[in-house]
Amino acid sequence: MVILSQVQTYVVQRLEIRLIDPQAIIDVNAEIADDVDIGPFSVIGADVRIDSGTVIGPHVVMKGPVSIGKDNHIYQFSSIGEDPQDKKYADEETQLVIGDRNVIREFSSMHRGTLQDKGITKIGSDNLFMAYTHVAHDCVIGNNVIMANGASLAGHVHLCDNAILGGFTLVHQFTQIGTFSFAAMGSAITQDVPPYVMVGGRPTGPHGINSVGMERAGSTQEATRLVRKAYKILYKNNLRLEDAIEEMEDFAGDCDEISKMVNFLRNVTRGILR
Repeated sequence: MVILSQVQTYVVQRLEIRLIDPQAIIDVNAEIADDVDIGPFSVIGADVRIDSGTVIGPHVVMKGPVSIGKDNHIYQFSSIGEDPQDKKYADEETQLVIGDRNVIREFSSMHRGTLQDKGITKIGSDNLFMAYTHVAHDCVIGNNVIMANGASLAGHVHLCDNAILGGFTLVHQFTQIGTFSFAAMGSAITQDVPPYVMVGGRPTGPHGINSVGMERAGSTQEATRLVRKAYKILYKNNLRLEDAIEEMEDFAGDCDEISKMVNFLRNVTRGILR
C-alpha cells in the first residue's frame, strides 16, 4: 500500500479537483474511474476496480479482488471485500462483485466468496444496505433488495429481487429468500422463504402474503388472489410440499407470480419455513 501522493501521475492530478482526498491510501494496482470520489483515511487495496460515479466515504476499507459498478454510495467505516469468515478459507483468490446504484450505509461488511462454492459473492443493483448489515461469503443478492439495520446473512444465502429484511433479521447459511418476501424485525430465518410470503415472530413463521409489495410492483388483483390461494395451500392444508406444488400448478395458468412460486418451491434446499 502507498500514500496517494506516491501513486501514478493520473491519480495525483485528480487531487486538484478533490475527488480523492489526499489522506486516502490507494494501492497502485487499484483501477479507479476518473470521477470516483474517495474520502479521507479510506484504504483501497490491490485488485479493486471501482467504476464511474461511485462515492466512497471516509474510513472505508476495501480488499480485493473486488469489482464495484457505477454510481454506488458506500458510507464511512464499511468493510468491503474482506476475507471470508470461514475456517476452511486458506487465502485462495476469490471475489466480491457489486453492481450499480447500491447504497451501503455505515459499518456494513461484505466478504468475498470461497472455493467451497463458486468463489464469488455477488450483489446486484439498486439495493439498500442499512447500517451494520452483513453479507457473508458466497451470498448472491438480486436487485432492489432492502436489508434494514443489523440484518445479517450467513454464508451461501440467496436473496432474490425485491426481498425486504427487517432490522436485526438473521438468515441461516444456504437459505433462499424468494422475490417480494418480507421478514419482520428480529426474524430468525432457518429455512427457505417462498416468494411473496411474509415471515416474523419468535419462533419465526409465515404470516400471510406481501400484498402491499405486490400492489406496488403492479400485480393485478387476480394475481394477488391466486397468490393468497397458493399461500393457503402451502400453509393451511397440511399437505406435503410436493402435493402442494401440484395443486398450485393446477391453477397457475399464465400467472407469472404463481409460476415464480412453483419454480422456487421446486428448488428449495432446506425445506420451507413453516
